[in-house]
Amino acid sequence: MTEVDFEQLDSYPRYKLMASLIVPRPIALVTTLGAQGVANAAPFSMFNMMGEDPPIVMISINRLKDGRLKDTAANILHNGEFVVHMSDEPMAQKMHDCGQAFPSDVSELTQVGLTPVPARCVKPPRIAEAPVAFECVLHEKLETESRYVFIGRVKWLAAREGLIDTQAWRVNLRDYNPVARFGASFYTRTNERFSLDGKPQELAPASTNIDQL
Repeated sequence: MTEVDFEQLDSYPRYKLMASLIVPRPIALVTTLGAQGVANAAPFSMFNMMGEDPPIVMISINRLKDGRLKDTAANILHNGEFVVHMSDEPMAQKMHDCGQAFPSDVSELTQVGLTPVPARCVKPPRIAEAPVAFECVLHEKLETESRYVFIGRVKWLAAREGLIDTQAWRVNLRDYNPVARFGASFYTRTNERFSLDGKPQELAPASTNIDQL
């Protein structure tokens, strides 16, 4: 076994090891609204759900090298609202492009060609191309030397038509193929799945098989 004492490492090698080993990670494409009304969008892979009662998700956002806050973090601190989107392959490149360093007065949505639509419960817009959007308000925050960790309480869910059965509360996994982060600049697909009962399985057509998420 390779043994590593994290107490003896600087933050950058710790980051490289953790970010490349704790994979694949879901990606949150987060929209927020700036103080001047500009819609910001940025992807974060230090993200996941934390619980259902209350329904909360977590996003961890690092500071810039000079200590300044990224626009997403500054906007959440300003108004306490954000929308978390899951990204699938058709929008993966545009999701990735939202990670560029645009000025605060420039909307990433406009620059990369994503379509903002009004959200139901919060002021930041949803993204029309995204298969899933969770509208969130700030529930709690944690500040460390290097980053903010925002815990958002989900107020509203919007999903692509046909993705959710709202009678059985199940998700049609056949038609849901989000992309994930796989360390460095690599991404991974989620459309190859297997069952741990040892038998190869194929997802049946959506009309006959709506699998629980």
